[in-house]
This record gives sequence, C-alpha cells and structure tokens, in this order.
Amino acid sequence: MNWLEDAGMQRLEHYLDLVTFRQELISSNLANVDTPGYRTQDINFEAEMRRARMRMADAPVSPHVQEIKGLIERPDGNNVSLERETMALAQVQLQYRAGVELLRDELHTIQSAINEGK
Repeated sequence: MNWLEDAGMQRLEHYLDLVTFRQELISSNLANVDTPGYRTQDINFEAEMRRARMRMADAPVSPHVQEIKGLIERPDGNNVSLERETMALAQVQLQYRAGVELLRDELHTIQSAINEGK
C-alpha cells in the first residue's frame, strides 16, 4: 500500500464520487423540470457514505437511486421542485469544495513528509 491508497484517501475518493454522482442526479432533475411524468430522483447521501465504508476499497461507487416521495405533483405528473433542486445543488457544491479542501490538506501532509526527508 502506498501513501495515496490509505484509508483516509479512499474515504475522500468515495466521498467525492458520491457528491459528483448526486450532482449529476440533481442536474438531471433540473433538466427534466418540464418533462411530463418525470419523477425526482436522489440518493440518501449519509446512507451511501456508510455503505461506501463497508465496501471493498476498489469497488466502484454504485449508489441506490430512489424516487423522492412527498413532493407536489403537477397535473402532468412531474414532481420536480426547482427550489428543492437549487438548494440541493448548492449543498453538493459546498460538499464538493469541502472534499477538495480535505484532499488538498492530505496531499500537503504527504508533500511535507516527503520534503522533511530531504
């Protein structure tokens, strides 16, 4: 195992993969805001992070996508809420930034360890 494959880096990788996956779902929801019959989809982020911790390190991220219940449905059957999706998009942008900052800190720590050895 090398320094870039430790448990902390793997958790960060899974975290960023899930954030990216959720962002794609939200973008799809927004793209289908006027599609008759379209149902809002999302993942349970916290549950998926727990699943990621139990999964094998090299296993791909395959989150369980679910339809969001309880949203107001329009007469055409579409239940996408522009307000919900823009709030969720803002949330994943913050989560992604946080993940990138944590990754940057990890890489800085590794770089410092390498430079101390010179």
